[in-house]
Amino acid sequence: MSELIGITMGDPAGVGPEIAIRALAEMSPADRARTRIYGNRATLDLAVAATGAAIDLDGLVEDLPIEGGPLPWGKLDPRAGDAAFRFIEKAVRDAQAGTIGCIVTAPINKEALNLAGHHYDGHTGMLAALTGQKSAFMLLASERLKVIHVSTHVSLKTAIDRATPERILATIRAGNDHLKRIGYARPRIAVAGINPHCGESGLFGTEDDVQVVPAVAMAQAEGIDVKGPISADTVYHRAYNGAFDLVIAQYHDQGHIPIKLVAFDTAVNVSLGLPIDRTSVDHGTAFDIAGTGKANHTNMNEAIAYARRLAGGNK
Repeated sequence: MSELIGITMGDPAGVGPEIAIRALAEMSPADRARTRIYGNRATLDLAVAATGAAIDLDGLVEDLPIEGGPLPWGKLDPRAGDAAFRFIEKAVRDAQAGTIGCIVTAPINKEALNLAGHHYDGHTGMLAALTGQKSAFMLLASERLKVIHVSTHVSLKTAIDRATPERILATIRAGNDHLKRIGYARPRIAVAGINPHCGESGLFGTEDDVQVVPAVAMAQAEGIDVKGPISADTVYHRAYNGAFDLVIAQYHDQGHIPIKLVAFDTAVNVSLGLPIDRTSVDHGTAFDIAGTGKANHTNMNEAIAYARRLAGGNK
């Protein structure tokens, strides 16, 4: 596997170019030589000026055009959505070819993406489609808390319907396999309940008994160290304090709220279930500060560090 990582620039009107430039500027020469940015050179040159970074981009950029670019900072624009898609598409093809070992994505704007005719719910769905997968899984990883989601960008009603025993089992397997890959000999996994107090023996609903319990039983039969359902109002506290290595969240907010509370600037978004590796920042395009040089690149640094673990020998 290639040790090169490819950073996609994200929406050209957002903070992606700036956080990519700041991260690149701070790298050692050896790490910089193992990094490529998939984006637009003219936009990145503006980001260099905005940040004041002392860096020469020659040889570091996979330069792709933007219609009418460079575009104004902080403005919703379908041309930016189309460009963001093409940056990702090129990086995916290179990852499939083995040219790069992991993709690191800067933030995209879902509205701009869809206005450009690319109808995806975000990076994870787009990457699944580009690689021919039916679906993928979103893992949010921080030092003390890791969460993987059964579903993400769907309504709460749809999320409950999607939490079938088969999908929950597949999520447990994906999380277990990934943690083993990064060094956990026997991951300890907790499955959050769907309903308050896991339904309280049917008093608050039967979904946990009908949908979650069978999935946990099947995973245990495969030898996976998993427990659940465990009430969502306690399981994250227990995991954060060391009782579990990973929590299976049943839907978007159930997983995102606790991880963003405890690791807002450091949690890394990792896509599982794909034939390629991808990590990402866990924040948006921040149009309100784009082009000002104020964007914090801490999260980008974390995503890059995680990507290097995956690209440098799957450790």
